[in-house]
Amino acid sequence: MTDTSRTGSGSGRSGAGGGFAVVELFTSQGCNSCPPAEKVLSGIDHDARKRGQAVYALGFHVDYWDHLGWADPYGDPAHTLRQEAYARAFGAGGLYTPQMVVNGTVEFVGSNRQAASSAIASALNEPAATSLELSVADVVEETGGGRRVVVDYQAERPPPRAVLNVAVVERGLENDVPRGENAGRRLRQDGVVRAFSSARLDLGRGRVELTVPPEVDPRHASVVGYVQGDGDRAIAGATAVDVSAG
Repeated sequence: MTDTSRTGSGSGRSGAGGGFAVVELFTSQGCNSCPPAEKVLSGIDHDARKRGQAVYALGFHVDYWDHLGWADPYGDPAHTLRQEAYARAFGAGGLYTPQMVVNGTVEFVGSNRQAASSAIASALNEPAATSLELSVADVVEETGGGRRVVVDYQAERPPPRAVLNVAVVERGLENDVPRGENAGRRLRQDGVVRAFSSARLDLGRGRVELTVPPEVDPRHASVVGYVQGDGDRAIAGATAVDVSAG
């Protein structure tokens, strides 16, 4: 199944002054202070899609709360490592959830909607330094389940030693939590990172392939790409494109 028409520089979204905001939430279903932050992220995602704003919500579920009795089904050790890299960049002494990071440079408690709104508004007023385009070239059904999402990209004026992050995120996920700090609750999440790739952006164009779990619904999934400095972690450009159901 091939469709090269799904090309986007912001999926039709735009920011004031040509800006954008990549909103990364580090969260866990094993943390009882995280559901309010999930609601904030869902609101950010909903508002951005409704208004056509260049705001991209990503929920990175970490694994270090799993020992409390509930293993987050969306948790991944790689997400914890990503949060650790931010902690080093911010000079922080440790990790916490929920943590929200906007454009790689501003961090705060993820349930603080006022801080999120302020950081996003500021980011939208800063023009992107790097132009990025994505297209979903193919969605391949894998033998034994799962799908491989093939993404072509083109970046102009990336910063030196930049990396290209590409994530498949899914909206509208719900599940019951029988154990841990959120025992007895039914949680709903949007922007959940289901697959993630990060690699040096040596060339201005190329292809990335991501394998997503078989239960991911392409109708409710998007591909988010963002160019990030390898040193200061600042994000220079971002875009997104929806994944077609085919």
